[in-house]
Amino acid sequence: MTGEAEETDGTWGLPEDLEAVREALISWYEDDHRAFPWRRTDDPYAILVSEVMSQQTQLGRVVEAWEEFVERWPTTAELAAADRADVVGFWTDHSLGYNNRAKYLHEAAAQIETTYDGEFPETPAELEELMGVGPYTANAVASFAFNAGDAVVDTNVKRVCHRAFDVPDDDTAFEEAANDLLPAGRSRVWNNAIMELGGVACGQTPRCDEAGCPWREWCGAYASGDFTAPDVPTQPSFEGSRRQFRGRVIGTLREYDELELDTLGHRIRVDYAPDGEYGREWLEELLSDLEDDGLVEVGKRDGDTVARLRR
Repeated sequence: MTGEAEETDGTWGLPEDLEAVREALISWYEDDHRAFPWRRTDDPYAILVSEVMSQQTQLGRVVEAWEEFVERWPTTAELAAADRADVVGFWTDHSLGYNNRAKYLHEAAAQIETTYDGEFPETPAELEELMGVGPYTANAVASFAFNAGDAVVDTNVKRVCHRAFDVPDDDTAFEEAANDLLPAGRSRVWNNAIMELGGVACGQTPRCDEAGCPWREWCGAYASGDFTAPDVPTQPSFEGSRRQFRGRVIGTLREYDELELDTLGHRIRVDYAPDGEYGREWLEELLSDLEDDGLVEVGKRDGDTVARLRR
């Protein structure tokens, strides 16, 4: 389903000017995005392989495996004719996760050759008939290969919708919001763009300014500084070293002449709370260290404590 935003229960809502929201994101994506090789093709087979490989595997590790796989078995006919043990062996050798994905992919290729006479099904409903292909993968292939899908809703999209438009942590709400945002007839570019936004600018640790997020003027999280999300209840466990946050302070202050203390705190960590464990006292100590090192200045402006880089 696509189209304009529908009436909601009042707990969340999309901006009135959806066209501006859409065009801002698409322009941002088309201007610069990660150049994964499967984004340069509309071959449904190659796209299906990328989607299956990407399940719970980092995209950076998928690229080499995907290129080798489609070079070795470039069509569904060649994959269907391959020995299944060879396909599973490839999966294992490239650490691509559960081997049943390789078996299902092999069986799906055989289905396309026998049931569909070698022609790839195009709609999400038809694609779901393929072995091992669920709603998400079916919709992704329909979108990226045929420009004929609904909104793809993955973890990145949920995080973006929750932060930007206060969509509650509810699958039905996420589906509704994502499809209301989707511009009619543009599922290929849109689904790539919104997932890129979640992967590059609105990750678990947001990079709003650094990545030039195109939705900052509409984003509730950017306005409030509260960047929690369904998959980000607290600061990620690998974050937290003082050296890392010193670097974030410096990087953030490079973007501004000066920032008020709490605004700076919200910019550098997702779980900043003025009176919490990682609040003003923690930030003041961090800034004091940076002052001692001659890197920042802390002063007052209109009664508020502000920080700026030392010039």
